[in-house]
Amino acid sequence: MNKNILLCGVGGQGIVLTSKLTASCAMKKGMQIMSAETIGMAQKGGSVFSFLRIGKNIYCPMFGKKQADIIIAFEPAEAVRMLPYLREGGTIIVNTRPIMPVTAALKASSYNGTEMLDYLKKYTDNIITVDGDKVCRELGSPKVLNMIMLSEAIKSGILPFTIDDAVEAMKHNVKQQFIELNEKALRHNF
Repeated sequence: MNKNILLCGVGGQGIVLTSKLTASCAMKKGMQIMSAETIGMAQKGGSVFSFLRIGKNIYCPMFGKKQADIIIAFEPAEAVRMLPYLREGGTIIVNTRPIMPVTAALKASSYNGTEMLDYLKKYTDNIITVDGDKVCRELGSPKVLNMIMLSEAIKSGILPFTIDDAVEAMKHNVKQQFIELNEKALRHNF
């Protein structure tokens, strides 16, 4: 069965690494995988998103609107921005911590993400919220948010592989000194 996955967030949250790990897991299982990232303003906290397609007879990494089986959103406003891609009955996994967009900061606007989360909950019943900050604090590092989000997506049953698969892929894509902490994040019970 083919799966269309959309990862989104802002620069510095680990979206590209999460995309690579997802692709690595799929390849290890013998699945066809295609991916494409948009990382334009990533260095300045701008939008970052990655399209992944897993399955058979895949000829293009991109997919159209209303075709994503899952949106894994590292930031609430980015989840709202990508909602047009979610298929009917699709699932959203969203980190609850907002990151103020540069434009809002320049205008001295307030943004706490609550309105975005409320909107997402009205849009679909298939939503899993993750308090990524809480888990990062428990693990002692803000740098493992991507592993927390990947773990939650795997545990949801939508992705066609296991936590063990992700741990193995992570060991081949992360520097040695970060493996233990990242594995704890992948195996953490939320």
